[in-house]
Amino acid sequence: MISVLLPLRDASTTVGAALASVLVEPAVGEVIAVDDGSLDASAAIVAAMAARDPRVRLVRGPARGIVGALGVALGHARGDLLARMDADDISHPGRIAACAAMLARDESLGAVGTQVTGDGAGEGMAAYIAWQNALVTPDDHARELFVEAPLCHPSTVLRRAALDAVGAYRETPWPEDWDLWLRLDAHGWKMAKVPEALFTWRHGPGRLTFTHPRYALDRLIDARAAYLPARLAAIARGRSLAVWGAGVTGRRLARALEPHGLAARRFVDIDPKKIGRVARGAPIVAPDALDRGRDVALVAVGARGARSLVRAWLVERGWREGDDFLAAA
Repeated sequence: MISVLLPLRDASTTVGAALASVLVEPAVGEVIAVDDGSLDASAAIVAAMAARDPRVRLVRGPARGIVGALGVALGHARGDLLARMDADDISHPGRIAACAAMLARDESLGAVGTQVTGDGAGEGMAAYIAWQNALVTPDDHARELFVEAPLCHPSTVLRRAALDAVGAYRETPWPEDWDLWLRLDAHGWKMAKVPEALFTWRHGPGRLTFTHPRYALDRLIDARAAYLPARLAAIARGRSLAVWGAGVTGRRLARALEPHGLAARRFVDIDPKKIGRVARGAPIVAPDALDRGRDVALVAVGARGARSLVRAWLVERGWREGDDFLAAA
């Protein structure tokens, strides 16, 4: 069975369309709609739809937040596959079935999403969506995991066994979805995407992505720092950490890594004004000073397009991404 987890709060203008968009899929066995303390007519709208379609189950409760509401939904769900849905988005026909089919073909996958279209997305969000949509294969998602969250959470279908194995949803100082993807990766589960836009991701001014403190830049840096040490330790093989990027982005990440027991032994930069100086007690060197035998590189550059240029430079010189270097910004 496929269970849809749909948390909602004060979504009376959108929840009817959102719910209807998943109910058109024959693959859906049940929808667990958790009313998270709504003060509007959201619960009444869902209740009316539940009276017409027995697959809909309304669970009402006090305001817990997204993680708490998802936990309640998970506790009521009976499916081996768990499809996500938000109350202000639209799922296109076949989205859930396509994700489920991909999961069935590859048991190593823990989560599968789809490409998405953005409704109301500004320039920054549109760029983020384009970046996400370009990631399709498990290798794509693993490569970009520490840059930002590579999947649109409400577009995904998750394997329940994978979700249970990593402790399900949890409250964190950073985005709960990125934390989930990072934990799935840390436990050996892969992620992928159906290469078709089967989901409309709506972005209104009140969306948590724009308003909640856990999406602040410092919290995103903290998320990377919490999971990077284990990944870097797995590939270091006695090598020291070199952070490519002696600007604000690289120094911030290096500082966040230090409480986790990981200190940069050198910084790399192309700016001649920085080369020869010191950042956080470590020398700043030119790229040619890197040595694949003694350095494992962490690419943390903030300028648009810089990450691609650094990747190309390293790969041209025999560095292997995921084995000799990682990108984290």
